Amino acid sequence: MASGKLEGPSAPAVRRDPYEVLCVSRDSSDQEIKSAYRKLALKYHPDKNTSNPEASELFKEVAYSYSILSDPEKRRHYDSAGFEALDNENMNMEIDLSNLGTVNTMFAALFSKLGVPIKTTIAAAVLEEALNGTVTVRPLPLGTSSNGKVDKQCAHFFSVTINEEQAQVGVVIRVTSAAQSKFKLLYFEQEPNGGYGLALQEDSEKTGKVTSVGMYFLHFQVYRMDSTVNALAMAKDPEAAFFKKLEGLQPCEVSELKPGTHIFAVYGDNFFKSASYTIEAICAASYKDTTEKLKEIEAQILAKRNDLRQFEVEYRKALARFQEVTSKYNEERQSVDELLKQRDTIQSSFTTVRTLVNSSGVTSSSSKIPTEDDRSDSPVENANSDGKEKSSKKKWFNLNLNRSDKKD
Repeated sequence: MASGKLEGPSAPAVRRDPYEVLCVSRDSSDQEIKSAYRKLALKYHPDKNTSNPEASELFKEVAYSYSILSDPEKRRHYDSAGFEALDNENMNMEIDLSNLGTVNTMFAALFSKLGVPIKTTIAAAVLEEALNGTVTVRPLPLGTSSNGKVDKQCAHFFSVTINEEQAQVGVVIRVTSAAQSKFKLLYFEQEPNGGYGLALQEDSEKTGKVTSVGMYFLHFQVYRMDSTVNALAMAKDPEAAFFKKLEGLQPCEVSELKPGTHIFAVYGDNFFKSASYTIEAICAASYKDTTEKLKEIEAQILAKRNDLRQFEVEYRKALARFQEVTSKYNEERQSVDELLKQRDTIQSSFTTVRTLVNSSGVTSSSSKIPTEDDRSDSPVENANSDGKEKSSKKKWFNLNLNRSDKKD
């Protein structure tokens, strides 16, 4: 699908009806919306209106409106509940690297390197040259490949010519980069004036040790994966990321090609350097088994997405119940521990042993120590004490008597 979106997740300060902005009706076809956008995007692009600051704002408004109406899901949300539905869904936008500036480009490159998916749009100069038919187009016969290196925010154009038989069995266009460059694969349709209008674009993704992208015109619906959907879900709710993983599936707008010549392009999407690539044009006649397998797996993935939507409801209910039970478990465990602690305290109070606390704060137990009053009240101890006193006096008296006898 065509691009032209500028600012990140921001929107114009005052948002107007996107149908009104693009001057189309609510029942307009995708092609009508696309044509209206192309004209307005080229009219208001900042590169063509450097002396008109209002043009930049109008371009943003046009880009924002098209980002809604060009996406079936976003358009459905807007038609049902307006901008509020889009805000609730955290709908994202795209940035134009050719108009971003060096500092902001560095920040965008940093975020991209950290794994934050950043969507980019195509430079207006490339789209304008294509519309004017002034681009250089190189032939790419079916069954061949071509290697190249394209500068950032520039494009290499290729023509692929197919006959009736080849159109019936299907065609695949694939681009890979062993250098893991970032690029876009573009498909253009012939315009009445002889130029080329952007019809499809696919962003490269890292697959193993390479980056790659493909367009599959095989007479059945093939889906692209929008990684930003899962990234937004992860940021909003990490637990929901798994369930939203397949929500990024977006149907490709074109599933077959007619006999004739078709224009494709490789667009350099690196932040600072050129992108190296290999582009291949493949006839599906030699890949019948592979084509059938792809058709089956696409259907399975689509069915799995529906299954995950239902399973998420079950999971949420089970998770809520688990959290409730876990909370109750912790409460009951604390309650039991507290009751046992209270019982131990009560049981320990049944004792004649007094607990002492010394100056260091350490507790110790000892037997009861008799007081002075306790000793005075003990008859046995008093009797023993009296006997000792009498014995002592008697010995002293007897000693004196003996001494007096000797003197006499």
